[in-house]
Amino acid sequence: QVQLVESGGGLVRPGGSLRLSCAPSQRLFASPFSNLYVGWFRQAPGKEREFVAAISTTGRITKVADSVKGRFTISRDNAQNTVYLEMNNLNPEDTAVHYCAAWSSGFPLPRENDLVSWGKGTLVTVSS
Repeated sequence: QVQLVESGGGLVRPGGSLRLSCAPSQRLFASPFSNLYVGWFRQAPGKEREFVAAISTTGRITKVADSVKGRFTISRDNAQNTVYLEMNNLNPEDTAVHYCAAWSSGFPLPRENDLVSWGKGTLVTVSS
């Protein structure tokens, strides 16, 4: 049962930009979306899923992986129930299915045994 929906993926040339969006399709864990931590993860072909970025409930605290630091920015608009991942200066190594996830405790990653809601992912392809 899909509870988060990602959008904004696509094909982009190296050096280009994309903005991904993540929004709940329904209420999660009986909590407002604004009460949940949200993160972006990605999985490239043949590789493990990896952490990309996370944002606190208010949006005041963010964390991004070293591999995307300075290029990717995570933000959220709680009035719109949406979390964004702004991706700039993309390179072929960023090609992956990007997933968003939401959870109620732990930052920048959910605590062990915490319930996590995932989306189905959106594909980002960086190629000339």
